[in-house]
Amino acid sequence: MRRPDRLPGPARAAGERAEVPGVPGILTADQLFATGRAIAATQQPDGSIGWPDGRVDAWNHIECAMALSRCGLHAEARRAYAWLAAAQQPDGSWPVQPAAGSAEEWTAESNHAAYCAVGVWHELLVTGDDDFAARMWPVVRAAIGFAIGLQTARGEIIWRRREDGTPDSFALLTGNASMYQSLRCGIALAEHLGDPQPDWELAVTLLGHTVACHREAFADKSRFSMDWYYPVLGGAVRGAAAEQLLKADWDTFVVPGLGVRCVRDEPWVTAAETCELAMALDAIGHRDRALELFNQVQFLRAEDGGYWTGWQFQTGKHYPHEQSSYTAAAIVLAADVLANGAAGRAARIFRDAAAGPEIWQPTDPAACGCPPESSASGEPPASGPAAVEPVVGERGNRSG
Repeated sequence: MRRPDRLPGPARAAGERAEVPGVPGILTADQLFATGRAIAATQQPDGSIGWPDGRVDAWNHIECAMALSRCGLHAEARRAYAWLAAAQQPDGSWPVQPAAGSAEEWTAESNHAAYCAVGVWHELLVTGDDDFAARMWPVVRAAIGFAIGLQTARGEIIWRRREDGTPDSFALLTGNASMYQSLRCGIALAEHLGDPQPDWELAVTLLGHTVACHREAFADKSRFSMDWYYPVLGGAVRGAAAEQLLKADWDTFVVPGLGVRCVRDEPWVTAAETCELAMALDAIGHRDRALELFNQVQFLRAEDGGYWTGWQFQTGKHYPHEQSSYTAAAIVLAADVLANGAAGRAARIFRDAAAGPEIWQPTDPAACGCPPESSASGEPPASGPAAVEPVVGERGNRSG
């Protein structure tokens, strides 16, 4: 298995706008820098970056840290990673910090933990800072261990561990597709640091197969657009199968001239989902369509460089009426992918976990040798995949 070349150090001083990607004809580097500053303005004194209501979850926090780094705001990004290391629980997880006054249930989600690997690998690719990667390696190793500890014999990873330590009864497709990317980045990081993790390689192979070939393993959240495109964005489905998957529900979720619906049955488009679909399209070679979507969603840009979360196109109002840090982060990451037609090394993690080792990657579910909708383990999911309905927030089922 090949090891990535040693990564170059940062070419410019921290904070220089020349580091920031621009998308010709859509957004300038200065505009993207302003978006990075809008994210930084939401960062709390402890380094955390949360939702507009004050909730903090590790997945969106890490996405914001990645955007800060790509905008050249390295001090702010490192504060975010310092919070991540300090807030990690002994089991490797990051329970969601609820909004003030909320009665939200304690939960530790598998995909929130696993995404730590994507963030640290991305930061290494941006900065070339091996010392940072070495310091964060125990954090990543514990986080991936938490997620893999919830993997079933068939391959799917249960979405959360309850406060009493027991796993929930079902898995989520979006979260598992995200964890496929997370595990691949984690393996790349392990190889780079000279600490290979063969158990992770087995886990990601099984996980990728299940995401690509066994939709019956997951709770039915097909009303959410994220369940539609995330198997492509995460990398488990590519090639002809990815083309077919995106074509199948394109007219259901894509609103011409506006962007991507959050859910199929509501007149609501969201900037984050639109940017993620753009990145998925870029990953399979559809750059022109990706640029078109990215351009369409710029009507949600605010004067300070932040972005409104979404738009209710029947009432003609922002919905929800908020500017969210994770939305601005999705804009930055999509801009990096689409900049000048040649994504930088860090942006390529959305194409192929940039410079990671060669890992089996399914591209055609029909060729997997399993009957459609069959179970690799021969047993149904515990309690049935849709036996319990999780609480679903504005970000769809990424957060359960």
